[in-house]
Amino acid sequence: MKILVINGPNMNMLGIRQPEIYGHATYEDLKSMIAGEAERLGAEVSFFQSNHEGALVDAIQQAYFDRVDGMIINPAAYTHTSVALLDAVKAVGIPTVEVHVSDPDSREDFRHVSYIRAACIATIRGHGLPGYLEALHLLCERGEGRG
Repeated sequence: MKILVINGPNMNMLGIRQPEIYGHATYEDLKSMIAGEAERLGAEVSFFQSNHEGALVDAIQQAYFDRVDGMIINPAAYTHTSVALLDAVKAVGIPTVEVHVSDPDSREDFRHVSYIRAACIATIRGHGLPGYLEALHLLCERGEGRG
């Protein structure tokens, strides 16, 4: 399985940004944790992070041409604003799991809306960084990749 992990705005600031919400682990720590688990599962994993909506759309579209089998996406703030990300995930037809380190439903009201959720096979929220591993396991267990 080829899995692409996509992270949106400010996720590169893990360990610095609001550690009371996101913890002290860095973005590099997150990537290392996921890569180690992917290796144990026999999956190939790659990573993309951007603070720019269009770059995230481009990465999702490129995943189609790279024959990625599954995606894990934390759109961060774009979760609540981006129809473009929703449309991109719908367009490529790659099984995608939405992940959030915190639980947006327990935060400000505007964070309760997820546009991308409609295109995802599952959402994992509020499980901290291990939520990414849950998403990885879910995609690997599905195993068949895109249709």
